[in-house]
Amino acid sequence: MRGLFYVMTAFSVIGLAFWAYRENYTTQEALGRTEVLQADIGSARDRLAMLRAEWAYLNRPDRLRELADINYEQLQLLPLRPDQFGRIEQVAFPPLDTAIIDGIVEVSNQEIAQ
Repeated sequence: MRGLFYVMTAFSVIGLAFWAYRENYTTQEALGRTEVLQADIGSARDRLAMLRAEWAYLNRPDRLRELADINYEQLQLLPLRPDQFGRIEQVAFPPLDTAIIDGIVEVSNQEIAQ
């Protein structure tokens, strides 16, 4: 009986050692993938920072003003005037009799007065 116990204990130790060995390599592989992903994230953040800096550089108001002045003949840009803006009453909405409304749809957080 004691021999069977020793054999079972030895097999259990060997099985646990094999399991620990596999888990170790699985963990090392996961850590390696994590390091690669962290490096990819870092390089993506660097690229994003560079693109934001380039965007800010290209969108400088003085540069855009110069480009607009240079290309005035082709673009035909004019400054905005107050009379170019409209009022909500001037918008042509479709008539309500042609619109199908199944119910009231609340689009704000205010209560509907009834």
